[in-house]
Amino acid sequence: MQIKIKPISVKLAVLNFIEFAVWGAYLTSLGRYLGNIGLGPQIKWFFAMQGIVSIFMPTLMGIVADRKMEAQKVLAMCHAFAGLFMLAAGIYCMKAGDTVAFAPLFTLYSLSVAFFMPTIALVNSVAYNALGKEGMDPVKDYPPIRVFGTIGFICSMLLTNFLSIGGARMQETYVQLISSGVLSVAMCAYSLTMPRCPVNTSGEKQNLADALGLKAFSLFKDGQFAIFFIFSMLLGASLQITNGYANTFLGSFASNPAYADAFAVKNSNALISISQASETLCILLIPFCMKKFGIKNVMLIAMFAWVFRFGLFGLGNPAMPGVLLFVLSCIVYGFAFDFFNISGSLYVEQNAAEDIRSSAQGLFMMMTNGFGATIGTLAAGAVVDACDVFNTPANWPNAWYIFAGYALVVAILFMILFKDPGKKAKA
Repeated sequence: MQIKIKPISVKLAVLNFIEFAVWGAYLTSLGRYLGNIGLGPQIKWFFAMQGIVSIFMPTLMGIVADRKMEAQKVLAMCHAFAGLFMLAAGIYCMKAGDTVAFAPLFTLYSLSVAFFMPTIALVNSVAYNALGKEGMDPVKDYPPIRVFGTIGFICSMLLTNFLSIGGARMQETYVQLISSGVLSVAMCAYSLTMPRCPVNTSGEKQNLADALGLKAFSLFKDGQFAIFFIFSMLLGASLQITNGYANTFLGSFASNPAYADAFAVKNSNALISISQASETLCILLIPFCMKKFGIKNVMLIAMFAWVFRFGLFGLGNPAMPGVLLFVLSCIVYGFAFDFFNISGSLYVEQNAAEDIRSSAQGLFMMMTNGFGATIGTLAAGAVVDACDVFNTPANWPNAWYIFAGYALVVAILFMILFKDPGKKAKA
């Protein structure tokens, strides 16, 4: 049997590949570079900014795409600004050398991520539109295309890990920022080759709450939805911890002669990329697990996976057999990340009223990637500072155990307070 692949599927696969390659160029390695230039205590602000802009920028750009400008053009515009600001950040660091100041770098970086974060949702909108024009089913046909986004993220991470410029790995230098900026500019150009997206020019008036998707906040009146969204925020607090600190943590072992030449230290980004590979494979397990265990249990698997994700980092070390604990931590990341994000999205899809379903999905993302990621990153930064890890690297395990303890408390409380929607429906 011959499998026919439509050209639009290939175009969208490339679109997703580049989109997430932009992010993968720096997301897991930026913390290590910041630590190298003496900005380790400021890492929390760089990663918190991704959450802060996620609270409002995707909504604003979504309104522009719905009512003012075709989505593929908004996508191109956002990547143009994101790329130029990230290039400016990299060039500033290149010229500043060993005297990089927090304020100018943080300002340029913040402007870049403010325009990048909306592109994740815009890529989905552009893809759904393109598939619809081809008579394809987004629910069935988009997931295999979206996998190429994760592949792009992994490839970009590995490039940042292994490519050396001027005798230094990209993961340790500002070159990762320039690489991301170049990819973003390329994404700007490529976005304009996508099929045109419709713009709502009906002139239909909406009140402010409808226009901003605020009607979904009425779901907080439902006790179980309120619990779900609160725990989405609490779990979202775990999202950026390893993005911000895992590479920095692994790099800290370089100060110990016993570990300085270990693969996990010199190639930390490559080790962390196992997390994204696991994420790709775990997506394939979700349909089986949802059918076998139900939504609540799948969410609980994700929550307890975060406990292992953090705890294994605290227990491991770069030498054998300790490095295997790092590998296991990366493997369980797929369960931690995918199982809650996808099952949570499905819970919203199945339980929110049809007229606010899209807004409810936006609220779910706002709670996890917006408020949750912001609060979690700043709180994690406070823990890292309290453990004084940048002056005393031996204290890193204490920080990871605190994160694991937090995840364990969240999981136990969720298990007690949240009712299985399947059992609730049968009652």
